[in-house]
Amino acid sequence: MASTEDKVVAKQENATTWKDSFYNPRTGEFMGRTASSWALILLFYLVFYAFLAGMFALTMWVMLMTLDDNVPKYQDRVPYPGLAIQPNSLDIIYNKSEPLKYAPYVQKLESFLLSYNDTEQEKNEECTRGEYFLQDDAEDMEKKACRFKRGFLSLCSGLSDTNFGYSEGKPCILLKLNRIIGLKPRGDPYITCAVKKDEPIQMQYFPREGSIDKMYFPYYGKKAHETYVQPLVAVKLLLTKEDYNKELAIECKVEGSDLRNNDERDKFLGRVTFRIKVEA
Repeated sequence: MASTEDKVVAKQENATTWKDSFYNPRTGEFMGRTASSWALILLFYLVFYAFLAGMFALTMWVMLMTLDDNVPKYQDRVPYPGLAIQPNSLDIIYNKSEPLKYAPYVQKLESFLLSYNDTEQEKNEECTRGEYFLQDDAEDMEKKACRFKRGFLSLCSGLSDTNFGYSEGKPCILLKLNRIIGLKPRGDPYITCAVKKDEPIQMQYFPREGSIDKMYFPYYGKKAHETYVQPLVAVKLLLTKEDYNKELAIECKVEGSDLRNNDERDKFLGRVTFRIKVEA
């Protein structure tokens, strides 16, 4: 059996071995390596990671050099525009005799049309109707835009009727095509709406016949086309007493051009369906 002295010596040797694994005073090693060895390893990793960072920066620089500030490199996934409405809601329900009920819709329309005020649109150009406003050869990268004044929307402009028809139970809905750079629709596009399933209702379109003029195409991008605004079509729903307190599903489509409006995989491509209920 080991003596007490042998046990003490063994414990001291174990403690010395454990301490030497961190720092050995005899060889000057720290965690098994000398200072020069650690310096070489740190230098290697410094050079290695600096090389990787340089390669990454070079790759990013080369990629950015291939991009255009004004036109996306790839946009083939969105060849046709969607159709959107204002007020920005697919369910419009209100009581025409309660202003607080329809006030949010009126406020949204008024806010949306601020960029269509005459003071803003006077900065844009008076363009030739029925012709594309092509500026591909322009030396200046900043493109000009055609005027679309809110007055073009007549009874739905919010100028003669600040409530956009909501107080009388004949609300206005604004429709617009989403922006796609370089889009030039063939034909004469226009927007038409119809009630689904229920009896048809009378509607008024502004501009006349819901037309979208070619002069608002093509669009050159947000950076190049800073003052551009999308052309709008306003639909005034001429509801009668028989139409009140009924939920009406209305579908609007872009017609008269090569723009698609019947893709079952995307129900907002060239069309939009919304529900409206006017309580009385």
